[in-house]
Amino acid sequence: MDKFSDIANPIDLRLGEDASHYLLQTRDDNRVAALVLASQVTRKLDMFTPDMEAAIYDTDEFAQAVTRFALSSPHARMRILTLEIERATKYGHRLIEISRKLSTYIEIKHAHEDYRGALNCYLLADESGLLQRTVASRFEGSLSLHAPAETRRLREQFDGMWERSSYSPEFRRLHL
Repeated sequence: MDKFSDIANPIDLRLGEDASHYLLQTRDDNRVAALVLASQVTRKLDMFTPDMEAAIYDTDEFAQAVTRFALSSPHARMRILTLEIERATKYGHRLIEISRKLSTYIEIKHAHEDYRGALNCYLLADESGLLQRTVASRFEGSLSLHAPAETRRLREQFDGMWERSSYSPEFRRLHL
């Protein structure tokens, strides 16, 4: 497994084509890897996260990439499943604001209590892109741009969790 930080220009990596697996070690590695996936996704972007991870996902670059993705096709969909929502809503996370404006394309659910003890987190892009950390509180993880079997396995897990989870009123904007 190659170190992600050794790549001269990670944005040149291609989703669905680059078969290498990259070792993520830092917050910045995770932030750039998430941006690589969000910048190239065309159909589905699914995120399982403990608390919307502001250090990784609450950046202008990631928000712009997600917005471009959501507006790129009427079939584009992003689903975010989070364990803890209070901090993200309290501090105005960009993804929550975008989901309020683009609710047809971006949905956020609060994870069912059965999943609240989960330690891992991941971001799935289309049928083969995967950023994952086995311990969400740490930045050590991996990025795979062509891992269809593992992406499919995690998406099946995500789909089951999504069905059992619920929308939170905190994610909806009240129009008066």
